[in-house]
Amino acid sequence: MERKRSGGEVFRITGARQGLAEDVRGRQRRYVISMSVRTLSVVLAATLWNVERYVAIVALALGMLLPYVAVVIANAGRETPRSLPSTFIPAPMRPALDATPASGGPESGAEGDGVRGDGPSV
Repeated sequence: MERKRSGGEVFRITGARQGLAEDVRGRQRRYVISMSVRTLSVVLAATLWNVERYVAIVALALGMLLPYVAVVIANAGRETPRSLPSTFIPAPMRPALDATPASGGPESGAEGDGVRGDGPSV
């Protein structure tokens, strides 16, 4: 069975962005993962405080820095990617008609330079 093609616009689906629900779900997942790492680092800092103080301080610093990073990552989204192709395929360009008069017509002179040859040139 053959499809009828209309002369309308053609769109590519490969350049379409992901849906809003998928985008929100992905950002929520990244936020939950970041907060889980933060929770583990705070628990690790509390556990190692009297055993290995330097590791505990690093884990505590990570636990303090991760909420900011997680919020920034979660809020960054829905930007247009630059690497995807355009979603609109323009119609092919048709050549325009040439506006210059044809040579050998009544307007052209003997040399075909477009100057009328009716009288002497001044």
